[in-house]
Amino acid sequence: MKLTRKQSVRRRHRRVRRKVNGTAERPRLSVFRSNQHIYAQVIDDNLQQTLAAASTLEPSLNSELKSGATCEASVEVGKLIAKRAQEKGISKVVFDRGGNLYHGRVKALAEAVREAGIDF
Repeated sequence: MKLTRKQSVRRRHRRVRRKVNGTAERPRLSVFRSNQHIYAQVIDDNLQQTLAAASTLEPSLNSELKSGATCEASVEVGKLIAKRAQEKGISKVVFDRGGNLYHGRVKALAEAVREAGIDF
């Protein structure tokens, strides 16, 4: 039986989350990609608390972007989440690609976060 895209993503996400866990010293950078937008959160899994978040739905980004479903939009979200994480004193994270392949928009976001000074 062939899996749908959604089923494949869920299966990969469960597999990735078994290994990836965020702590206070090294929180988890979680990425969710929909067809129209991309979202990123820095999460401390021990406290079950979101420390920083950014997405293409934010008014500051939404007004300057033509579409939230492009690599350029992902780069902007990556820069914004890195800036917000650094303001909270976070310099190292573990990357949770959310079951998506490390390619395209997810890769663009990850590289933008790295360029902004966050290690993972």
